[in-house]
Parts: sequence; structure tokens; C-alpha cells
Amino acid sequence: MALLAGLTGGMGSGKTTVGNLFKSLGAHVLDADEICRFLVEPGKPAWQEIIDLFGNEILKEDQTLDRRKIADVVFSNPEKKKAIEAILHPRVMEEEQKRYKDILNDEPGALVIIDAALLIESENYRKVDKVIVVACDEGTQLHRIMAKNAFSREDAHRRMQQQMPLEEKIKFADYVIHNDSDLSELKKRVEALFHQLKQLAV
Repeated sequence: MALLAGLTGGMGSGKTTVGNLFKSLGAHVLDADEICRFLVEPGKPAWQEIIDLFGNEILKEDQTLDRRKIADVVFSNPEKKKAIEAILHPRVMEEEQKRYKDILNDEPGALVIIDAALLIESENYRKVDKVIVVACDEGTQLHRIMAKNAFSREDAHRRMQQQMPLEEKIKFADYVIHNDSDLSELKKRVEALFHQLKQLAV
């Protein structure tokens, strides 16, 4: 019996690091962001719909979407944010389920994890067996966002304010991985949860 888990957390929580640790331990990790990039490659239906929504100015010279420009717009325009989510979320979830089934054909007892920033907001959490939330304190989260994206403190804080608060996400969690300490401690926590989930997938 397989297990499908959803992994989420706010910007700067360390969700991607946790996803990579799960992958290194042997879990199959479906990256919603990678799937999203696949679905908006030039010429694909979602690509054209996004151009229709934002205009040609969000295209790079190679005709791929300029994700930074799109992010700048959606973080300041709630209507555009809703519109692009309506284009992407159903397609991403459909592709995730397709890839999940493909994995099960090869490995019926697989542990599969969907790594998705908007797992809860998109209601994709309803399609998984367990929800994992990566959490850290607000100061750590703010510092990581600034360091990773070269944002000012104000811009990083504004981005955080646009997201569902971590304490709200935790209400949906079956498991919470706290990521306030160093990498070695995080590895121990992820490994412990990995073994727990693998037992459920047997």
C-alpha cells in the first residue's frame, strides 16, 4: 500500500531543503514548482492563457515566461493572482496524480511526497493521505527570504504577509517539522519522519 504525503511551508521555512532530504532517503518527491514550469513551456495551453492574462511583456527573449515579473504582479494584484491560480492549480494537480499513478505502477508500496508551497491554499491537501508542514520562527523566515532573494526587509515582510500564516498551515498538518536549528538537526527530524511514513506505506 502506497502513501501520498503533501509537504508545505511558507517562504523561507526550508521546505525545499526538507523535500531534498526526503528524496535522498528514497522517497519519490513530486515538485509542484517543477511541474508548473513543465506546464507553461512555450506553446503549451497554460503558457498561452498566461500570456493572454498578463500580455507579451512577461515573455523573455526565448519566449519562456519571466517568472520574476509575474511574481511581482501577482503579489500586488489579488485579482491577477486568483486568475493565474485558476489556470495553473487544476493542471498541476492533474499532472501530480498522473505521475503518482506512474510511480505506483513500478512500485506499489511507494512513499510519494508532493512538495507544494500552496498545498493548502489550492485545497490539494484533500488529495493526499498526510500533510507535513515545515515551520520556523518569523525572524528566521524573514532572514532566509532576504538572503535567498536579495529582498529588502520591507519587501520580504510584504511577501510573507501575502501568504497564509504558518500557524494557519499548521492547523492542517499531520506532522510538523521545526526548522529553527542547524542542518544536522533537521536531517535527524526528517529521517525520523521518513521511517514513520515508510511504515505506513508498507
